[in-house]
Amino acid sequence: MSSSPRARRVSQRIGAIAESATLKVDAKAKALKAEGRPVIGFGAGEPDFPTPDYVVEAAVEACRDPKNHRYTPAGGLPELKKAIAEKTARDSGLQVEPNQVLVTNGGKQAIYAAFAAMLDPGDEVIVPAPYWTTYPEAIALAGGSTVEVLADETQDYKVTVEQLEAARTERTKVLLFVSPSNPTGAVYTADEIRAIGRWVEDHDLWVLTDEIYEHLVYDGVETGSMPVLCPYLVDNCVVVNGVAKTYAMTGWRVGWMIGPADLVKAATNLQSHATSNVSNVSQRAALAAVTGDLSAVEEMKTAFDRRRKTIVSMLNEIEGVVCPMPHGAFYAYPSVKGLLGKEYGGRTIETSAELSEYILDEAEVAVVPGEAFGSPGYLRLSYALGDDDLVEGISRLQKLFG
Repeated sequence: MSSSPRARRVSQRIGAIAESATLKVDAKAKALKAEGRPVIGFGAGEPDFPTPDYVVEAAVEACRDPKNHRYTPAGGLPELKKAIAEKTARDSGLQVEPNQVLVTNGGKQAIYAAFAAMLDPGDEVIVPAPYWTTYPEAIALAGGSTVEVLADETQDYKVTVEQLEAARTERTKVLLFVSPSNPTGAVYTADEIRAIGRWVEDHDLWVLTDEIYEHLVYDGVETGSMPVLCPYLVDNCVVVNGVAKTYAMTGWRVGWMIGPADLVKAATNLQSHATSNVSNVSQRAALAAVTGDLSAVEEMKTAFDRRRKTIVSMLNEIEGVVCPMPHGAFYAYPSVKGLLGKEYGGRTIETSAELSEYILDEAEVAVVPGEAFGSPGYLRLSYALGDDDLVEGISRLQKLFG
């Protein structure tokens, strides 16, 4: 068969994209459940709570209004953009105007749009690892290159200024900053954020800060939003956020990016050709969410905090597993290096990817291997699932490796 460019069925750019590892694990777990197998899934980062009733009712009303059956501005409903600006000021202290907001089809599109607006071919983005699986793919699609900086459990999965400086080159343009972190649950303190912000300013870099888990911080950790703690970065900072985690709205697909008006305008132009406007019904639901109070997330946070302590305690009872206590989001990220290189079920397990497959096959528990996050030797477990399922799932692991 010819290998000429004309003969290729899929472009090299798109062919190089890896499937989302977290969604792949979640899909496999759901498929096995559909077959009647009692699989417990720790894969997807998805609250197990329903979307609040008042948000759902807003969507129902929106469906009945013919104005929501038509195109609206590509950058978002004007009233939603205004509400997002007001919500941002309320929740993080960052003051922005509506023309600095782009409403997107979930946080993933916001991340891609931001990188597409910032990067030219050859530009480098420093990405602290472990990282969420989508970041490197979005960077590559936007024409940039990922430079990984690994922080392991001995430093609570948080990179230092010294590590960032060692990774910086003349091609470095952007620092990706995520706190609270997916996949580790790490939370940078205010002082740590200020130190990194000063380094960013010293080298005239951009920052993309993902704040999707802003309300899920535990143990009274003093933290904050980078452009608020480092106001001198405002003109070089993009904030990505959305309703998915705070309001249990993962399926509604509403996120946003906030940044300098010229960058947001460029990203809006891109969206005008890529998707046009976000679903009007979802935007109306998001409007109800961001203009309401935070009682829904407080209720979820109480449950997540309880589950966090349970899962970490139970994981650390397994010999060969070391799980630091996460201070944010709803993920545990244990090191399983002590389980590797051993024989289980007649075969030697060498990698965390192989280990996750073994766990699914033998214990019917779905977890995501660290390979998906740039750090082999670890597993990510979301504790955004029911208490009983959580205990049952980790009990199966304890029995499997007991």
